[in-house]
Amino acid sequence: MIIVKLGGSIICNKNEPFSFNEGVVKQIAEEIADFYPEKKFLLVHGGGSYGHPLAKGYKIREGLKKENMGGVSKTHQAMLELNKKIIEIFLSLKLPAFSISPSSIFIINDGQIVDGWIKVIEEFIARDFIPVLFGDVAIAKDKGIDILSGDQIISYLAQKFEPEKVIFLMDVDGIYDKNPKVHKDARLIEEINEKISLRQEAAGIDVTGGVRNKIDEALKIPCPVYFINGMVRGNLTKAIKGERVGTIIKRS
Repeated sequence: MIIVKLGGSIICNKNEPFSFNEGVVKQIAEEIADFYPEKKFLLVHGGGSYGHPLAKGYKIREGLKKENMGGVSKTHQAMLELNKKIIEIFLSLKLPAFSISPSSIFIINDGQIVDGWIKVIEEFIARDFIPVLFGDVAIAKDKGIDILSGDQIISYLAQKFEPEKVIFLMDVDGIYDKNPKVHKDARLIEEINEKISLRQEAAGIDVTGGVRNKIDEALKIPCPVYFINGMVRGNLTKAIKGERVGTIIKRS
């Protein structure tokens, strides 16, 4: 089984609220279709310009308050709307994508999953469905409510399901020593074996920790993890085949 993360930066323009990059998502679905059903897939997508602005505006990371309860619901509904758009593209290509809401199966504490009912995911995969989860609001033991990022979902599921590989789709070619959108001399790091010092900033609004969080979560995953440019057709195909592309992270 392969886990694929559709980053918010490729499925949306993160600086344009409620934008959706339909063409990019269709391209990704078409590449996955070349390998399905011989390979099983599980997808997780980010919040992009749907979840992040609302989560920030309603200060959900500060925890549950009487005045932001409606905002919690609105943030979740926005993510369901984005998820629906993605699901519909996969279904149009006869890929049986199936939405699973993380807020219904995970409980978190200090930003990490501490309880998860994942049997339902396992059973959908066993029946050749493609589960599609997403960054979401979630019940939190410490704050009442908090944000559960797609990266943390992937880290948790990868440790439970032991996938063949995990592939993060980004809007840059991989992990750099500094932000390539800001620094012209940024260097692509082809392989990471241990935690390294990166001066990487996420572009746009991101309430889940950006690239630093992705690396930290990836280093917990017991299989090869790829960070690739998902906007370039063919990159996902290369990663699925195990060819050299982007940045690969292997836990030492």
